[in-house]
Amino acid sequence: MLNKGQDDENMQRYFVTPEQFQPDTVVISGEDARHIAKVMRGKAGDKLIVSDGVSREALVEIAGIEPGEVTANIVELLDMTHEPRIKITVAQSLPKGDKLETVIQKCTEIGAVAFVPFLSERTIVQYDERKESKRLERWRKICKEAAEQAHRNIVPEVHSPLSWKLLLKSFSGYDAVYFCYEKEEGLQLRSAAAPWLSALPPQSPGRVLVIVGPEGGFSPEECLAAEEAGAVSVGLGRRILRCETAGMVAAACILYESGEMGELEQCHP
Repeated sequence: MLNKGQDDENMQRYFVTPEQFQPDTVVISGEDARHIAKVMRGKAGDKLIVSDGVSREALVEIAGIEPGEVTANIVELLDMTHEPRIKITVAQSLPKGDKLETVIQKCTEIGAVAFVPFLSERTIVQYDERKESKRLERWRKICKEAAEQAHRNIVPEVHSPLSWKLLLKSFSGYDAVYFCYEKEEGLQLRSAAAPWLSALPPQSPGRVLVIVGPEGGFSPEECLAAEEAGAVSVGLGRRILRCETAGMVAAACILYESGEMGELEQCHP
C-alpha cells in the first residue's frame, strides 16, 4: 500500500458503485476490501484512488478496515482525464479457449469502452447459454481488473453474446463501423478512419464499432451483409493476424490516428 508523499498515479485503484460514494466518504466492500486488507496489507492512513466509473474519482485515505469492508475519507476529487475521445466498441466473434479474455484485457488497456461477443458463420465455439452467465461474470471481472491496472476512469461494458443478425442491427448506434476482413486487399483501416476522424469537430466524441471474426475469418456472404448494413470493409495490413490480435491492432490504429497517443492534453474524460 502506498503512503503519503507518493505519486497519485502510482497508487492502487479501485472501482465502486456510485451508491458507495458518499459526500465525504467512500465504502469499499467485497473482494476489493479483502484485497486491500489481505493482499495490500492496508491500514488507516494509507491512500488510494477510488472511482465510481461514471463521474467521480477521488483520492481517499483509509479510515477503518472491518471484515469485508473498508471505509475511507475523501481527500480530494480528481479530474477524470484518462479516457479517449473516440469511443471504441470491439465486437469479437467468439474464439476458442480463453482468447476472448486476452482481447478484453488488452483492448481495455488500450482504451476500448465496450465489448460485444457474437456468433458468426465460422464460430467454432459451441455456445451454451446456460454456462454463459459464469463466463460473462469472468469476462467482466477481467475487464475491471484491467481497467484498474490501466488507470481507466471507467470500466468498459462487456455485453452478452449477440447473434450475427442482432449485431448487424446494432450498426445504427455508431458513427463508424469497420469490418476487419482478412481478404480485403483495397481499403485499409487507416485510410478509412483518417478522413472520418479529420471531419469530426474538435472535442467531439465519436462512436466506433470494430468487428473482428473468429479463427476461420468471415465468409464473403457475411462481408456483403455487413457492408449492406452500413459497415466499411477494411484490411489491417499485408499480414494475417490472429483473431485475438486484430481487435488490439484496430483499436490502437484508430486511437493513434485520432491523436490520442500524441499530446496528453488531447485526452478526454
